[in-house]
Amino acid sequence: MADQSYANHRRFIPGFHLVTALLLLANLAFAVVHLWLHHTYGAVVGLLVAIALILLFLFGRRFPIVVQDRVIRLEESLRYQKVLPADLQARAAQLSLRQIIGLRFAGDGELAGLVRRALDEHLTEKQIKQAVTQWRADLLRA
Repeated sequence: MADQSYANHRRFIPGFHLVTALLLLANLAFAVVHLWLHHTYGAVVGLLVAIALILLFLFGRRFPIVVQDRVIRLEESLRYQKVLPADLQARAAQLSLRQIIGLRFAGDGELAGLVRRALDEHLTEKQIKQAVTQWRADLLRA
């Protein structure tokens, strides 16, 4: 894999994000049309199953991301204790989760400066990621 950067750090899995999503949407459309044409108990159940499958798709992706975000917060708080000067360690508790997630890509050499900027300038996750010059890859994300 090429070096990770802001331009390519997002994970996109075509089989999941594209094919599965389209199949589920097609199934939902079929279930709606089937219910429209045939007002039967089976058509109602088919629509409910189609909705349940879409919810499963959405929540099945969301739950591991929430856990990953909690792990990132923990890892970064431990990293801050090692890398940041004492004054910034105390202020780091003011960072939002989204800011912490953006800062995880910053190399140790630029972390203190970016933490200070994130706090002083209220940078967003996207702005932080764009400001990173020493990208620290995260290849084990969900």
